[in-house]
Amino acid sequence: MLGLLRPLLAACLLLQLLPASWCRMPEYNNGFYYHDVSNGNGNGEIYFNGVRLHVESPQPSVSATRGSSVTLPCHFHYEPELSAPRRTRVKWSWLPAHAAAAAPAAPPVAAAFTMETEVMVAMGNRHRSYGSFRGRVRLRRSAPGDMSLVINELRLNDTGRYRCEVIDGLEDESITVELELRGVVFPYFSDKGRYQFNFLEAQRACQDQDAALATFEQLFTAWDEGLDWCNAGWLADGTVQYPITAPRDGCGGSDLAPGLRSYGPRHRLLHRFDAFCFSASVKGTVYFLQNPSKLNFTEAVQACARASSRVAKVGQLYAAWRLTGLDRCDAGWLADGSVRYPITKARANCGPPEPGVRSFGFPPQHQKFGVFCYR
Repeated sequence: MLGLLRPLLAACLLLQLLPASWCRMPEYNNGFYYHDVSNGNGNGEIYFNGVRLHVESPQPSVSATRGSSVTLPCHFHYEPELSAPRRTRVKWSWLPAHAAAAAPAAPPVAAAFTMETEVMVAMGNRHRSYGSFRGRVRLRRSAPGDMSLVINELRLNDTGRYRCEVIDGLEDESITVELELRGVVFPYFSDKGRYQFNFLEAQRACQDQDAALATFEQLFTAWDEGLDWCNAGWLADGTVQYPITAPRDGCGGSDLAPGLRSYGPRHRLLHRFDAFCFSASVKGTVYFLQNPSKLNFTEAVQACARASSRVAKVGQLYAAWRLTGLDRCDAGWLADGSVRYPITKARANCGPPEPGVRSFGFPPQHQKFGVFCYR
């Protein structure tokens, strides 16, 4: 087509003998028609008919608790305002927290959209949700231009960066909102000893404890709140790191500043480390079972079952300690065969002088302790 146009354009430009109407380029039509679509304000912003589409969010980040509902705000409007509503389309997409952390600060547009997963698209009263979000998301629509996304039954893996994209013909504007879950990061290692997990095994280990591999941001927040741990563990992005608040020999060296020590990305199948897990709030209740005598592991499982409960998982105990203030100076069995107890108010005969979850490791299962149950 372009080859056929070149002679005509050359004749128009050099000879200027043909009528002006012969020298017009063919118009492109994608189903929408705009006057002066090439006009702009000099900053790369294209507008139509002098009207600009604006997409905004009053909150660049939102935090919530697991199992709850959350609203990610997104609003659009035109300047100047239109006299009649237009038919617009909205698309919400999601970049998981570990992928957002691994992405460059300003990725190319094509790369950014390649990494994102569709959450929901809507036009008028019609909408469609996708994947794990199907049936859990809707648009709030509390006022004209409100395209805020409501997510129900929040899951551990819902954290990340959400993009609200509003499309009106050739106009396409978007904003992003970060979603964070309030919770707690805890180090976790195998009952076989330290540094036993490859990346996939670390993922499963955290999931087995009602948790997920922590992101870099979650571990950084935990370090900022005082987490100090001198054993390296997997994170959700496939890197291996550990947090140090009190520099010392054997933990990166005493001459280094406090911070996260990083081994960088490791081979996900060949290399083995511990895991840093992230646990958020639980729907049920974790409690220390009142029992007249101590129990071995088998008796502990049976005792929780008689109380219409089950033995609590490590992630559930950590979440109850951090988010509900569970404090008990009695060691109890957990579902993985470890023995731990949570302290929110440090005191004599209850371990170190700071709050935390104390661990006895994985003692032989014939030994007798209390038990933490989950209902």
